[in-house]
Amino acid sequence: MHGLVFVDTNVLLYALDAGVPEKQRVARGWRDALWRRRRGRISYQVLQEFYVQGYRLSPRAKEKVRAEVHDLLAWDPVVLDQSVLLSAFVVQDDFGLSFWDSLIVAAAQVGGCEYLLTEDLQHGQDLHGLRVVNPFKAGPDDLDARGPGQGGAPRSTRS
Repeated sequence: MHGLVFVDTNVLLYALDAGVPEKQRVARGWRDALWRRRRGRISYQVLQEFYVQGYRLSPRAKEKVRAEVHDLLAWDPVVLDQSVLLSAFVVQDDFGLSFWDSLIVAAAQVGGCEYLLTEDLQHGQDLHGLRVVNPFKAGPDDLDARGPGQGGAPRSTRS
């Protein structure tokens, strides 16, 4: 895997959600690969959403979710500042995304990421040089096969 991978909230939540075992397995595989390869990146927006939604998913697991948030601080979260906000406006205008998705994209770009790991946007989409990767259509090794700076979507090994 080459380049930093910005992880959207939904992927982190699936890693906790035993109610969807296949998605949980895949999300955990991605999370583990990003930890091993030191390629994961998030924003404070993602951390906040993850905490709120993770707590809703399992209120009795509040301490577990907080521990995950604490661990994810090692991924050097992007701060939502003036630069990210103004970049989000450009992304929203250029691609017609919701403002919240535009903030995610802008944070990934400001954070120097090559990939955005999410199931909420179109797999393979190029957002000003940021490639969207659906974690359920491609795996971490697919990014290795693509190599840095190569065009096109990551190869898909999942059907």
